[in-house]
Amino acid sequence: MVSENEFKRICWACRRGMLELDLVMVPYVEHRFRVLDDENQQRFIRLLECEDTELFQWFLGRHLPEDRDLAIIVDDINTFSKTPRS
Repeated sequence: MVSENEFKRICWACRRGMLELDLVMVPYVEHRFRVLDDENQQRFIRLLECEDTELFQWFLGRHLPEDRDLAIIVDDINTFSKTPRS
């Protein structure tokens, strides 16, 4: 599990400056990140290193990451984004 300071850094890194990415990544990290197991948390942290253009394509479903671990977390994010929240 990540420390509180690390979580704050991750939240900040989710603010990409592209509204479409912010609308996907910020809610995911706020509502789902802490309940992920360590392996998926590390996948998400790796995802933050990717280029915005790649993320945009993956979240639109136009392409999938070639890296299996990144594909797993992208799928989880896309599923979360399509799930209604109250």
